[in-house]
Amino acid sequence: MSEVVRRLRGPAGRPLLVAIDGRGGAGKSTLAERLRTAVPKSAVVHTDDVAWHHAYFDWGGLMAEHVIKPLHRGEAVEFRPPAWAEHDRPGAIRVAAGLDVVWIEGTGIIRDELAPWIDASIWVQGDLDEQERRLVARDGDSEAQRRHVAAWLAEELPFLLREQPWRRATFVVAGTTELPHDPHSEIVVAPAVSSSLPRGR
Repeated sequence: MSEVVRRLRGPAGRPLLVAIDGRGGAGKSTLAERLRTAVPKSAVVHTDDVAWHHAYFDWGGLMAEHVIKPLHRGEAVEFRPPAWAEHDRPGAIRVAAGLDVVWIEGTGIIRDELAPWIDASIWVQGDLDEQERRLVARDGDSEAQRRHVAAWLAEELPFLLREQPWRRATFVVAGTTELPHDPHSEIVVAPAVSSSLPRGR
């Protein structure tokens, strides 16, 4: 992990903006938190917070205008998405100024629309069966959840096939792997990227 962090050198005057993408259950949030811990002056932004009660993937404009562009200018962020006000969700998305890195994680963050303001990116590749197990453990297996997953996949697969984020990622790392490594201090980086759709949700 230290090698990845070392190679992600940021520009002067603003934080390095690193996108962390992957399908559901691949381990994006876990990796983002580990990287945040490895870089003390860093923070994590979750795309799910911008997408909450808004859209599965049609949130690029909100993310660009209210989070990524201000960070790219070296400014602090305090953004309360419209859906938060509409549904009485308290608080706001807050990121302090003066950080070294901001890790922006979530399925769909590596996309052409946001590429001009993203400095580096990580695609987290996972195993389908393990990702399914993680999702059920995290979100349950109710009828409502199964409907949600079906609706998500109906948008996720075409979106990923169009954007192919794994092809443009700076690093491809294993969210699920049987290779021996210390999961607290090491990540498994792929030597090459396939042009086909990675397996998993």
